Amino acid sequence: MKRPFIPRLPIQGLLLSCLLASGAAQAQVATVVVTLKNVRDNTGNLRVSLYNDPATFRKEDKALQVVSAPASPGEARLVFRDVAPGRYAIMAYHDADADGKLDLRLGMFPTEGYGLSNNPRIFGPPRFADLESAVGSNETSINISISY
Repeated sequence: MKRPFIPRLPIQGLLLSCLLASGAAQAQVATVVVTLKNVRDNTGNLRVSLYNDPATFRKEDKALQVVSAPASPGEARLVFRDVAPGRYAIMAYHDADADGKLDLRLGMFPTEGYGLSNNPRIFGPPRFADLESAVGSNETSINISISY
């Protein structure tokens, strides 16, 4: 029985095609650098959450990613890695008591410092559409002012 002809790629060609494929996959993700401004003091932690879905927006347990760092007065940088290109909204807060949640008065008014992407002036709950920003395939920088 005669075997069918199957062309054989040299090992270098196979390795090159694997490297090119992995490079293309890596080019499809970005880093989002969030700079928080006006952090009041060094108590507790800073928490930043990244959302890509209006339905889960403002629910930190449903965020695409959450990053946290010890608070420091002035400016702080927190980084989201491996973010696919798209449109995202970001919420940040100064978790002064380090309990892992934004404290609210009457269930809707923040009692800890907070900030939103695009720094909108809002009355009432923020909307995803007001905060969303485009993230490409490179590094994206977003500045958020913390309000107390």
